[in-house]
Amino acid sequence: MFSLVRENIRIAIDSIKSQLLRTILTVLIIAIGITALVGILSAISALENTISSDFSSMGANTFNIQRNEFEVQRRGGERQKQNPVITYADAKEFTEKYQFPLSTISLVFTGTNAAEIKYENKKTDPDVPVLGVNENYIQNSGLKVELGRGINFFDVENNNNVCIIGKDLQKKLFGELYPINKTISVRGVKFKVIGVLESKKTGLGSNEDYRVMIPIQKARSIFTNANINYGLSVKIEKKELLENAQEEAIITFRKIRKLNPIEENNFAIENSTDLINRVGSITQYLYMAAWIISIITIFGSSIALMNIMLVSVTERTREIGVRKALGAKRATIAVQFFVETIIVGQLGGVLGIILGLLIGLGVSSAAGFTFTTPWLAMFSAFAITFLVAILSGLLPAMKASKLDPVESLRYE
Repeated sequence: MFSLVRENIRIAIDSIKSQLLRTILTVLIIAIGITALVGILSAISALENTISSDFSSMGANTFNIQRNEFEVQRRGGERQKQNPVITYADAKEFTEKYQFPLSTISLVFTGTNAAEIKYENKKTDPDVPVLGVNENYIQNSGLKVELGRGINFFDVENNNNVCIIGKDLQKKLFGELYPINKTISVRGVKFKVIGVLESKKTGLGSNEDYRVMIPIQKARSIFTNANINYGLSVKIEKKELLENAQEEAIITFRKIRKLNPIEENNFAIENSTDLINRVGSITQYLYMAAWIISIITIFGSSIALMNIMLVSVTERTREIGVRKALGAKRATIAVQFFVETIIVGQLGGVLGIILGLLIGLGVSSAAGFTFTTPWLAMFSAFAITFLVAILSGLLPAMKASKLDPVESLRYE
């Protein structure tokens, strides 16, 4: 039994070698479909991992109070009505009235996204975000200070001219110089650098390493734009208290907004878990689209493989006749073509997986995503190529096994 299987495998390999160009083309046809599957799924997986990682950095026991929800839905083709901005008065009143145990509140607003930062004779393009923050912002946002220290309570209360800068901004302005206690200029105001943040690449088109943070009161004296929107973040020391803390925050902020019991919230509360779940629901549709595109491509590959194997059966009619004349059974002939189809299919699958991983890795590197090995896509690719090989080889194998040996020997 095993010797017969080995013999069929040897014959199949010899046949593949004898038609090398055809085999290469067939393998490439299958590889294209598998490459589409693995490449698209790995890129989507990298995107999902990056977004989830960024949101998780908020901390599992942190939630934000913000103007609108993360995803602004469309109703009837029109954009959903925007909520009122969270004013400084709203934010300040919340920090005073919210008394939930073991909670820490951070406050932030974006003064500008287009500041020019100067240090001696060096300056940046006017594209640096400047944030006004309180002493709790860095901790609540999952950021870490690499050099120096963070902004503290006294910096905020005394309107100290101090700042923290991102890693990329440090490299841009100071190069190899030690940045702590150096003085930079923001809109003509001098600030002493007291800290540099650890690198935090988001991979989502924004660079959080290229920004400046200054005490919120000092920021309010510099940036006096109308309708400035403030962000609040609440960190709870014990994760099991998070739900109760959010409910208390909603009640407190509704009172600040003077909403009656039947009115809906005109603000949003988000935590990292909510955001990750929303990202998961969005990427589900991307996965579905990827599977549909890949299956259509693989379906075309299976038809091509079946057609090539049918041509191979026709060309090898005389060979089949000789084998049958020498005593080969129908099952033996069928297995021979099955083995040949499976080998070609798996070669295409392996090549497709390698190319798909390279494409996924390339897209992830170019976009700054966090690439992880897509094991599910790889196992699916192996299973699909095996199934495609069986389905594509079924008809040619049956056709070969049913050939009449006498007629086959007469075939020219």
